[in-house]
Amino acid sequence: MPVSLVIFDAFGTLLKIREGFHPYRKIIRLGIEQGRRPGSRDSQDLLTNPLDLREAAEHFGIRVEPSMMLQLESDLKSELASIEAYCDGVSAVKKLQSAGLSVVVCSNLAKPYASAIERLYPYLDGYTYSFAVGAVKPSVEIYHHALSSVSATPNEACMIGDSQIFDCDTPEILGIQGFYLDRNGDAGYATLDLFAEAILLTR
Repeated sequence: MPVSLVIFDAFGTLLKIREGFHPYRKIIRLGIEQGRRPGSRDSQDLLTNPLDLREAAEHFGIRVEPSMMLQLESDLKSELASIEAYCDGVSAVKKLQSAGLSVVVCSNLAKPYASAIERLYPYLDGYTYSFAVGAVKPSVEIYHHALSSVSATPNEACMIGDSQIFDCDTPEILGIQGFYLDRNGDAGYATLDLFAEAILLTR
């Protein structure tokens, strides 16, 4: 069956962060300074719950002084503003949608970062975020959500991203064609333009 849906990973694939302040990581470090032992589920909790910085601190029981919280929120704002779209991401999405394919993003991320995706790619056909779904890649639920957002079946879809496991191997287990993006050109596709052109040639 011809591909009618293309699922993209977000960061490292469609977008890049120019300045990384890592404010959520800093909150976890504050907890360590206060004697809190990091939990094995800390990262997953941040990615599967719609938490802003204040809510994250409360969720983990970490005390953050008001002045520090204001600084962290300022850092997050600067980090979000520094996020840029890869030029080949913009052009690949445009080519695919112009040819009639649906395009969906599927990403593990904390809630505030969704705003950058929607600012830089405002016309996607669907947005699947781990914090909204309550599941992270490579969980089955998040891929199914990406499919259902445009009423597609696995054999109608393909996915590309910069993680061999999350964006290629696991989708293929579910029946979704998986493709690897390697911007170094060592394996897979070196650019999203090349990927889009290859997909369109199969239609």
